Amino acid sequence: MEIMTKAKGKIEISEENLLTIPEGLFGFEDFTKFALVNSDYEPFIWLQSTENPNLAFLIVDPFLISSNYETDIDDDTLAKIGIEKPEDIIIMTIVTVPSDGSPITANFQGPIVINKKNHKCLQVVLADNRWTTKVNIIEALKAKGEK
Repeated sequence: MEIMTKAKGKIEISEENLLTIPEGLFGFEDFTKFALVNSDYEPFIWLQSTENPNLAFLIVDPFLISSNYETDIDDDTLAKIGIEKPEDIIIMTIVTVPSDGSPITANFQGPIVINKKNHKCLQVVLADNRWTTKVNIIEALKAKGEK
């Protein structure tokens, strides 16, 4: 499938990189079809809307940033996207790169849960007050390295 992207223009995407977010992301509920697109800066990945080429989010695996990150998500929520076993889950977090030079952050409070079997996903809000929407990635990596 060919899609237009914000970062790379027109590109070819394989079916396995297509995702459906039935409820959309918070603030972007009208957009439900996305593709995972490699970024030029590993381990970051683009979550690119296939419905709007100007809508893309940089995402990253939070476990690469913090070794003590936990997501306690109830089974009813996971069932919305057909999760049956923990090994079917991929967790990603949205990254913010501010234009003013302030720290790059990841939203640990609102992770994206992906069912790797059916490619459906959803964004959840964690009740755990240890996590915020603005986890400083550099500081978290430094703390992880000190352990």
